[in-house]
Amino acid sequence: MTDLPKTFEPGPIETRWYQHWEESGAFRPARPEAEPFTIVMPPPNVTGSLHIGHALDNTLQDILVRRARMQGKDALWVVGTDHAGIATQMVVERQLNAHQQKRTDFTRDQFVDKVWEWKHESGGQITRQLRRLGASCDWANERFTMDEGFSKAVLHTFVELHKRGRIYRDKRLVNWDPKFQTAISDLEVETRDQAGKFWTLRYPLADGSGHIEVATTRPETMLADMAVAVHPEDARYTGHVGKQIKLPITGRLIPIVADEHADPELGSGAVKVTPGHDFNDFEVGKRAGFKPAEMLNMLDAAANICQTADGLIPADLLGLERFEARKRVVELLDAAGALVKVEDRTIATPLGDRSGVVIEPWLTDQWYVDVKPLAERVVEATKSGAIKVVPETWSKTWFNWLEGIQPWCVSRQLWWGHRIPAWYDADGNAFVALSAEEAQAQAGDDRPLTQDEDVLDTWFSSALWPFATLGWPEQTEDLARHYPNDVLISGFDILFFWDARMAMQGLEFMDEVPWRILYLHGLVRDAQGQKMSKSKGNTVDPLGLIDKYGADALRFTMAAMESQGRDIKLEEKRVEGYRNFATKLWNAARFLQMNGVGPSQSIAAPQATKPVNRWIIGEVVETLTRLNRAFDELRFDGMADAIYHFTWGTFCDWYVELVKGGFDEETRAVAGWAFDQILVMLHPFMPFLTEELWHGMGARPYDLIVAQWPAPQASGDAEAKAKVEAIIAFIEGIRTLRAELNVPWTATLVPHVLAGEGSSAMLDLIAQEGATLTRMGKVGPAVAADAPPAGSAQIVVGGATVAFPLGDAIDLDAERARLAKAAEAAEKDRDSLGARLGNPAFAERAKPEAVAKARADHEARSAEAERLRAALARLG
Repeated sequence: MTDLPKTFEPGPIETRWYQHWEESGAFRPARPEAEPFTIVMPPPNVTGSLHIGHALDNTLQDILVRRARMQGKDALWVVGTDHAGIATQMVVERQLNAHQQKRTDFTRDQFVDKVWEWKHESGGQITRQLRRLGASCDWANERFTMDEGFSKAVLHTFVELHKRGRIYRDKRLVNWDPKFQTAISDLEVETRDQAGKFWTLRYPLADGSGHIEVATTRPETMLADMAVAVHPEDARYTGHVGKQIKLPITGRLIPIVADEHADPELGSGAVKVTPGHDFNDFEVGKRAGFKPAEMLNMLDAAANICQTADGLIPADLLGLERFEARKRVVELLDAAGALVKVEDRTIATPLGDRSGVVIEPWLTDQWYVDVKPLAERVVEATKSGAIKVVPETWSKTWFNWLEGIQPWCVSRQLWWGHRIPAWYDADGNAFVALSAEEAQAQAGDDRPLTQDEDVLDTWFSSALWPFATLGWPEQTEDLARHYPNDVLISGFDILFFWDARMAMQGLEFMDEVPWRILYLHGLVRDAQGQKMSKSKGNTVDPLGLIDKYGADALRFTMAAMESQGRDIKLEEKRVEGYRNFATKLWNAARFLQMNGVGPSQSIAAPQATKPVNRWIIGEVVETLTRLNRAFDELRFDGMADAIYHFTWGTFCDWYVELVKGGFDEETRAVAGWAFDQILVMLHPFMPFLTEELWHGMGARPYDLIVAQWPAPQASGDAEAKAKVEAIIAFIEGIRTLRAELNVPWTATLVPHVLAGEGSSAMLDLIAQEGATLTRMGKVGPAVAADAPPAGSAQIVVGGATVAFPLGDAIDLDAERARLAKAAEAAEKDRDSLGARLGNPAFAERAKPEAVAKARADHEARSAEAERLRAALARLG
């Protein structure tokens, strides 16, 4: 056995052990007959780097999979990366731009080849960083959403959904990103309030009998207006419905229609209808009898003005960028006397979450999935309990979205991704097939076919992750054993992007839910509770924290702060604190090693006669019970709390101190066994430190990563527990007394046990444990007394009252004066802070962080005042 180094240095330990685990195959030991346990990692973008959200998400997953592995299960943690269509294409196009090139300088195949080159050279950054976190994934079977097998599954899914009538092509409005020139989903649109204007326009009636006023935030869209809508019960316009309006600028004749979308209480009660450029107007237009093919489009893919089908847009507006066109249209309306007024307004503006540009509703042909019947099955599965949402508070959001779901637009106008397996003939007829040959066979002759240029939404492929990663559509052994998965750990921010779609596709193609439990964690925020963003400069780099404090400290922080239903307010001091926890365990291991304690030879608890040893065995059993219950309930903060308080408080602060100087054969056996149980229970949270100490304490036949989860085969000992807890309470009481009353440690205090309840037991305890109490509390032999001596302070332990004369140790009058003065100062601060918090003006006007600090300070000063008054009362 080699002595442990004096200083704990996590960096070299982490590098060495991770390499050993991965090379030894420990992440998926061969257990074909064991009970399976399966979890899939949300595949990070291949362009990504480890951020603090990844650190939380993957730490929680790793805790579960490491524990399952130690329980002897066939634990599989599926890992891989997502091809991330838009994000990856952006990265490669930026590289081309740096060399004065652009995507269209290349053929599609040439560009895709360049993306693959980038992926092979630079796409592994996130997986290297996950290794630094300690993620024990099945790297030997790493997947990529565009590898050959997965791509086969994606195409199979599209073709099969089309056969089932679930996929169709339709002309509808989509969220169009003019920068990337592709459709994006509702979930990829961020709505932000921006300064804008409200233009009121005057539209003349074609018969010259008057006009109607309408208001808009996008005056340029009047170039494609197709109607004006009024409410059918609005008396002002009863005689106008059916009349024609002659639009300014274009001269187009459009009808006045009745539709309940028009609100009589807002403005003039009349609204312009541009079905090709507004989602609400699209529905109004359909109700008015306009077919999507007839709806006018006035923008090209780059959001520049293009000619409408009727050719009525003036030539000098064509080609203008949309916001330049807005200025010019307003000028023309003003010149024509059609501009009534302009008002400043705050406008809720849709922006692309990646491009940052204003999104345009754009009428275009796209592929859609009819997800309503798929969503209905997910609702049924959740209500039946086949899917359990944790925390349950998210169920309402889950059901609301699924029950109100709209068709899913799955086509994207990109070059990087799974190309849609549809081929068209010259007449526009589509043939959906797995290959060009099959499509040609469907066409039935030699007519030339052209494949669809679009690719599939990235979420379409990642929705297959729980089963396509296991070999589907082939019926593999892994698929049979590991589907459905046991649990999905997910941030709530991808609940609809990914989680719901996995549930839909799993039920559709596997006829089974993809996972039994859906666990949703919150966001990691900064210390003030603000959402992290680069623009705010408040992001936290997990790799920087790992460099500074070690991966184990960061992992334990993530677990300890993960409370169901709450976001995490991350403070670096918490990470530093858990690095200190690691150091505490390291130093305890060194102390045990120096006292001849080595590895335990038994999973079961040793036999013990000493109360302190019987007590620590019982505490291990109680801690394991708490820990297992927290695992069963997926309460990560409860897991961390159980093992932390046992390790730091019960074992290191008390057991090690209580047995110091008394390491006989029994104590060495119990201490070694109890320390082993700590290492096993703590391993899922702090794998590197625990593996190092597991081997550092002595030779082992196997690594900790595959050790057996604790099974003590022991129970608590009530008598030993009561006795040791009385010793601890006595020592804590005298230490508190010394600290509060400034009693120097050089002074030996004599306990006077006052006659009454518990006095006999207390006298026996002090007599039996005199050596321990003298060593840890500096007390002399006990004295039985009928009344407290003059100038003494008292503590109460187990119902017995013990008085300690202090006249020879401190100046009692000076100490009373000091405590009174300190108590008055604390009370003054408490009352001042209370008055500030009670002032409505402060609560309403101050920054939230200032109010929170005032509350915390008020609580602290209140507690301080109470403590000081209690100390003063001790002196009488």
